[in-house]
Amino acid sequence: MSNLEKDPVEIVEVSIGPTTGITVLEPRDVPLGGPRAMTVRRTLPQRSRSLIGAWCFVDHYGPDLVAQKGGMVVPPHPHTGLQTVSWLFAGQIEHRDSLGSLAPVRPGELNLMTAGFGISHSEVSTPATPVLHGVQLWVALPESARHDAPAFESYVPQPFAHGPATVRVFIGELAGAASPARIFTRMLGAQVDLPAGSSVTFDVDTSFEYGVLVDEGDVTVGKTAVARSHLAYVPPGGRTLTLSASTDARLLLLGGEPLGERIVMWWNFIGRTHEEIVEYRYAWQNSTGRFGTVDYDGAPLPAPALPTNVRLSPRG
Repeated sequence: MSNLEKDPVEIVEVSIGPTTGITVLEPRDVPLGGPRAMTVRRTLPQRSRSLIGAWCFVDHYGPDLVAQKGGMVVPPHPHTGLQTVSWLFAGQIEHRDSLGSLAPVRPGELNLMTAGFGISHSEVSTPATPVLHGVQLWVALPESARHDAPAFESYVPQPFAHGPATVRVFIGELAGAASPARIFTRMLGAQVDLPAGSSVTFDVDTSFEYGVLVDEGDVTVGKTAVARSHLAYVPPGGRTLTLSASTDARLLLLGGEPLGERIVMWWNFIGRTHEEIVEYRYAWQNSTGRFGTVDYDGAPLPAPALPTNVRLSPRG
């Protein structure tokens, strides 16, 4: 998915859980397009926190009735220096990219696109999709991989029981299950479903920081209540992580070792300097060939104007 904001900024309020060290990041609504635009709820990035491990972008959307909201229609747009992680709970999206990939994005199936040096893609919900519901996540590539060749892959993780929870590991490792998806830093992405009145405890990596995104249900992370579409940040150091639900709940558990690098993220690009972003934007606007072309019936997205008299600063 593209970041379609004309003036990309990150402004979200935060709250602190009682005596737990857990920070709850509140979402802000971002419309993707025109008057019937689909709206996403964005919790990352923001001014108070740019990264959780290498995770740098979290959009949560739906459930939306496509007949009312228009579904997802994101024309071709570019990416650099990141991976996109598409994960659906309901509906179906057609992914096309400049590598020639044509793939459906379906519930419970990871679609992982590695931008590397540069790639472009489109995402459009299919005509047979009545309800669209899911998340779009980005991963910042480390310096050692951000200029690699682009790639695309899919993977269907098998659900398994861990205590009362049903778990699907789509990135990294958790509770003895591992995903073969290619990653470039140590990290984790998993869906956890909890029945009402249950708790589950995971052994976790003490060097990881974690984020818990609540899709639905009344959820507590440790002793901190986390509302729907909010993202709980859990700092490194803990050996276990306990999740509880008073109603049927579904959440995403994201984590990773701190990236340890400062990044510049603007529109759909991740670089390291203001000058790199200027270069990427020029290459897209002038069709230099860096991002290839997508087999798509329609015009690509133009890049927004860069801020005037302001230099983009690295964060992280």
